[in-house]
Amino acid sequence: MSGVKEIKAHIASVQDTQKITEAMYLIASAKMRKAKEGLDRTRPYFNAVQAEIKRIFRTDERVENRYFYPLEGRLPDEGAVGCLVVTADKGLAGAYNQNVIKAAKELIEKKRGEKELFVVGEYGRQYYKRHNIPIQRSFLYTAQNPTMQRAREIASVLLDAYNSGKLKKIYIVYTDMKNGLKSEVRATRLLPFHRAQFSSDHKEEHAEFGFEPSIGEVLDNIIPSYLSGFIYSALVDSFCCEQNARMEAMDAASRNAQKLLDELSLQLNHVRQGAITQEITEISSGAQAQRRNAGEGTIT
Repeated sequence: MSGVKEIKAHIASVQDTQKITEAMYLIASAKMRKAKEGLDRTRPYFNAVQAEIKRIFRTDERVENRYFYPLEGRLPDEGAVGCLVVTADKGLAGAYNQNVIKAAKELIEKKRGEKELFVVGEYGRQYYKRHNIPIQRSFLYTAQNPTMQRAREIASVLLDAYNSGKLKKIYIVYTDMKNGLKSEVRATRLLPFHRAQFSSDHKEEHAEFGFEPSIGEVLDNIIPSYLSGFIYSALVDSFCCEQNARMEAMDAASRNAQKLLDELSLQLNHVRQGAITQEITEISSGAQAQRRNAGEGTIT
């Protein structure tokens, strides 16, 4: 059994670790709240963009555009499949990164032909580097600070590859915060869009809308903004889920540290009690020995 000094040193070490986990919990909470506020400020604009795309399809259900599946629902076979994988820069977030990597792997294995990876986050970059999996483009800025400008840069790279015909489909794998408490990894198609995504059963008064110079050119201009908004939302959702996962991991670590402290405190009390008992026993034995020696000294 360890001595009092060793147990006290262990308790001090655990207490220092607990302070770190509690601080990381608070930092993750503040970052998540800030990111949510940024998304809430921009969400109304992109909701309006989505509403306008729906309006276009209500006006002309048979409109053709390169960003949508054709009316017959078929796509040419040439071209590669792109996959944008959104991971974190750091660990200490439970199974957050592993779940994203696993979902991306399952998606890629299902797709035929050539695949091209686009990665956000240092964890994903290092994972694919260690496993010798080629990355078409790694967005080197940190995943810790999702911004609209960075989402536009990502959308521009993906759109260039799609418009040139290099990519026939583009998917994104990210983590979605479903209800503010529970997160879920999602693998969804970015391009091309399916018409059902913008269909609406909403009944509104009949109104004539004009699109200049044409519906197709309006869609060509509005889709990049919508795609940027979708990617920005995915980046923020992923970042919030990462911070939420880190909060859960740090909270569990803090509770485990407290449990360990309780056990160490109990162990320390036992060691102290044993030491006190031993001292009392030694004193009692010494006193008894002295009494015996004193008794023997009086015999003549």
